[in-house]
Amino acid sequence: MVTRQGNETLLEREETVLKPPPMYKVILLNDDFTPMDFVIFILQEYFHKDTQMATRIMLKVHHEGKGVCGIFPRDIASTKVKQVIRHARQEGHPLQCTMEEA
Repeated sequence: MVTRQGNETLLEREETVLKPPPMYKVILLNDDFTPMDFVIFILQEYFHKDTQMATRIMLKVHHEGKGVCGIFPRDIASTKVKQVIRHARQEGHPLQCTMEEA
């Protein structure tokens, strides 16, 4: 901010408050056709889950209809959603992956 006192120009420091970017949950949705082994593979390949955690998330998707794979900044979450859907379609599976603000 600039202020003037007589013939002098004074610059005042403005504090900038930075906040972290919004985070997004990446979610897998249940369907009756995608094999459980493929869902585990996706969780390991794209979300770096170990076999035990991937199995837990897959069972949550299976029993509750959806499961959170991870929480990421918007661009990363969007990229992961696209990668999962593309891979699923290449393999002939209807697996759905979405994101929502955390």
